[in-house]
Amino acid sequence: MVRSGLRYAVTFAALVSIGAAAAMSASAGPNKGNAAAGKAIFTTKCVACHKADGSGGVKLTGNPTPSWKDAKRMADPKFNDDYLRDCITNGKVKSGMVAWGKTGQIKPQQIEDLIAHIRTFAKK
Repeated sequence: MVRSGLRYAVTFAALVSIGAAAAMSASAGPNKGNAAAGKAIFTTKCVACHKADGSGGVKLTGNPTPSWKDAKRMADPKFNDDYLRDCITNGKVKSGMVAWGKTGQIKPQQIEDLIAHIRTFAKK
């Protein structure tokens, strides 16, 4: 009985792991968001720290928030959509960035919409 329970637990854990990997790969890479929908979310959740124009600079923890208007910074592969997705989903403790996705306050499609909106700042 213990042996079959262990086999079930291992199988279940493997399936969960496969499902998590599939979910991650579905949202990896370039965003598939709507910038207009992202602007509405940005206005209510992000402006306090990142300013309405995306220039950032508000220091909650002593570390400045990034300027998304800086086209050179936003073109840097280090700050790709996967990076933004991780920041919005998991937060950044050192900077004071909230884990919006982990807390469920912003849903996966809304994160994609936010990324699409954030990408518009460097184009202005």
